[in-house]
Amino acid sequence: MTKTPTKMKTLQTKIPLIFAFVLLLTSCTPEDDGIFFDTILETKTVYSDIELEILDLVNNYRATKSLNPLNKLNIISSVALDHTKYMVEKGEVNHDNFAERHEKLVLNADALKVGENVAYGYSSAESVVNAWIKSDGHREIIENEDYTHFGISTEMNDEGRYFFTQLFIEQQ
Repeated sequence: MTKTPTKMKTLQTKIPLIFAFVLLLTSCTPEDDGIFFDTILETKTVYSDIELEILDLVNNYRATKSLNPLNKLNIISSVALDHTKYMVEKGEVNHDNFAERHEKLVLNADALKVGENVAYGYSSAESVVNAWIKSDGHREIIENEDYTHFGISTEMNDEGRYFFTQLFIEQQ
């Protein structure tokens, strides 16, 4: 049986399309190894002045207690940013979904331990850090000698009031 020129042309155009379709399906499908879906992208790469000041104030305070300074880690600030945006959207300061933030930092930042301080309504870095230091629970997190890294996120709501999320981790 001989193929006619029309059938050959049809076959020649279909084969590359089939090949491209199969390649698309196999090249873009991630293996479900549990990591791909839990991986987060670092979105927090530019820090505001207030965020940098908070990080400095916390490390300065730790120095007065003879504690090692904490290293800023963008991935931690990315996780903090998600929570800060959530608080702004809800209009309340909270620790909702902390277990998810903990898990993200375990998977993506090799965290062994995670601590969190949140706040709302303070107008300066100094005022929020002072409030955390005056609070036993918040101060314990800041003074925890096991923590090695931290990140921060601040966002303003529509009324111009700040929400804050600061996360601390002990890294493996």
